[in-house]
Amino acid sequence: MIQYDNLMIPIPANLNLKDGKFVLSKNSKIHSTKSVANLKHYFISYFSENFGVTLESSKEYLVENSINFKLDDTLVKLGPEGYELIITDDHIDVRSSGEAGIFYGIQTIKQLLPQDGDETALNQEYNGAIPCLIIEDFPRFNWRGFMFDVGRHFHSLDTIKRVLDLISLLKMNVFHWHLTEDQGWRIEIKKYPQLTEIGSKRKDSKVGGWTSKKYRGKPHEGFYSQEQVKEIVQYAKERFITIVPEIEMPGHSSAAIASYPEVSCKNKNIDVPIKFGIFSDVFCPGKEITFEFLINILDEILDLFPSEIIHIGGDEVPKKNWKSCIDCKRRMEEEGLEKHKELHSYFTERISDYLKSRGRRTIGWNEILDEKTDVGVIGQFWAPTGKKQVLKHIRKGGEIVVSNFFHYYLDYNYFVIPLRKTYNFDPIPKGLKKEHYDQIMGVEAPIWTEWVPNTDRLDWQVFPRLAAVAETAWTLEQNKNYRSFVNRLGKFNQILDSMDVKYASLDEVNPKSVKRFINLRRALKWPEV
Repeated sequence: MIQYDNLMIPIPANLNLKDGKFVLSKNSKIHSTKSVANLKHYFISYFSENFGVTLESSKEYLVENSINFKLDDTLVKLGPEGYELIITDDHIDVRSSGEAGIFYGIQTIKQLLPQDGDETALNQEYNGAIPCLIIEDFPRFNWRGFMFDVGRHFHSLDTIKRVLDLISLLKMNVFHWHLTEDQGWRIEIKKYPQLTEIGSKRKDSKVGGWTSKKYRGKPHEGFYSQEQVKEIVQYAKERFITIVPEIEMPGHSSAAIASYPEVSCKNKNIDVPIKFGIFSDVFCPGKEITFEFLINILDEILDLFPSEIIHIGGDEVPKKNWKSCIDCKRRMEEEGLEKHKELHSYFTERISDYLKSRGRRTIGWNEILDEKTDVGVIGQFWAPTGKKQVLKHIRKGGEIVVSNFFHYYLDYNYFVIPLRKTYNFDPIPKGLKKEHYDQIMGVEAPIWTEWVPNTDRLDWQVFPRLAAVAETAWTLEQNKNYRSFVNRLGKFNQILDSMDVKYASLDEVNPKSVKRFINLRRALKWPEV
């Protein structure tokens, strides 16, 4: 078991510390093969911006006092995200069979660099001593994700980029962008301008938690233009992050219905909700206009996002309006459906079939899974009540991303989900046979933003728990060690300090059991910010 307490998060697969140190300074050179020259320039920019030193390029490989990036087909055994990092007192050598592996090797170097010191004193004087070592590293899971809900509270383009920088540092490779909600539609759709003209705005916002009766007393609005989305997609691509967009359907769709009431069962004007929760105004699966509307939206989404996988939500869908809807009744008769739950399955099948026809795969929360679900549909396992159906989907060949809400929902406070609980969670469902382990694509930690209106609150909720999720996502299970992780947080937090991240302190993240029990009611309360 690896227990090096002053090194990186996540801890690598194989690490061998050696005697000696490499000193990175203004005299160091940097070399790369042409195929990864972009990553050389990425590191030069990072080092210049953070340490005030501009590294000079070298045309030669492994010259004295140099950093080197090289693609090497002999390392294909580590996979395209795996890498080998060799640090001697003379040079740093990062090799991989894929560009992503080189990038992740750079993230390891970034965490090894000393972070303390006066910024003004670093200018052209920086001497960063890095321990000599040999690392052979590769990820445990292919899907290492973070979900950011911008529907309930809009967050700026700069915040999105900052999040992408942070998750890339942790070797996470999926940014699940939850773009639509009851309380706000956050992406420009040119065919339906009212989605942002109406749906991106609400008159007020509830504050103080689920039991509160208080409101902020001012409107809230915001959306991303398609040009901004393209900018973010490119920014993520440069950090080897895939953006998986989510257009929530058929539930959590009040903002869309406020914009275009005809796609609901009642066809009545409603306001974008100012409260949070589950609402009965959902898309009507009985009307063809609903599917025309959603397919037109998806067409624009597919043009913006190159991701093979598209998220359609599918959770928490009240059937109340469907039960009294003439169009839904007719649809059920035409399709031979007996229960309104089957109407949800019909809806999912039509949307997923369309995405499949466009060369994309559907992912949705585990409520979309049933016996008829296509094996190519991915389930996101968030609710433990859905475990039985999740296991059935796996056994017939389907794949799952694990986001267990009682371990990975970062919007819960630390009395409900302390750091230790998040770190020690094993995403492999109990009862799953080893022959199906590969069908667990990976893990994802969501942050729902009912009570997260600004960056400071986002930071406090997310860190350090996201680092714990990242270690589970990347590190081999046998190498995980909670005590070592906590010790390594001290070094990692220095990087967060340099990025002005307002993370929760270790005193806050692991409240004692008695205090947790006494304060469990705080699960329903959040400070007004």
